[in-house]
Amino acid sequence: MKSDRVLSTADERRAKVVSSAVATFAQGGFHAVTIADVAKHAGISPAYVLKLFTSKTQLFTAALEECYRRIMAEFKRAGDSAEDASPTGVLDAMGEAYADLIGDRDLLMLQVHAQSAATVEPLIGEAVRGGIAALTDYLASRTRVEGWRIQQFLAVGQLCHLLTTIDAFDVDAPWAKLLTEGIRHADARPSGSPAD
Repeated sequence: MKSDRVLSTADERRAKVVSSAVATFAQGGFHAVTIADVAKHAGISPAYVLKLFTSKTQLFTAALEECYRRIMAEFKRAGDSAEDASPTGVLDAMGEAYADLIGDRDLLMLQVHAQSAATVEPLIGEAVRGGIAALTDYLASRTRVEGWRIQQFLAVGQLCHLLTTIDAFDVDAPWAKLLTEGIRHADARPSGSPAD
């Protein structure tokens, strides 16, 4: 029994470090944040974080994988509970769920920082490709919609990233109205807050 508790504690600490990495890297990005910053946020020593993750790149990749895991879980939940069970109805429900999910700016900003870091860090690039591949494969197999609809879904998601990042929903100007028309978003909420 003692070994199970030790394992459980190690798993809990690893999960806490990854959760802290999501929040910390989302705020400062890959290049600015240090392992010590993540450790401080988690309330764990930098040495312990380095026992779990041998490099900052590995830690960032774990945070990114957690981000994609949360997105996948939300897609599955939304698809399973969609009121309209048609392929487009399920895809629309997933889009609504994603709009709520990126109200958590940590998940939004981590993805933005990951896309930037992917150009200079091959392991991060692989993690981004792997995450997008898994989400795309799931969307295609779960909804069975035409490929162009999946492309459109992901393109609108990227537009939502941009509009949310620059607070375009709060701008009273013709260009902002044009780009935000028909797109719903969730107001930003503190990290870790549940979706409405």
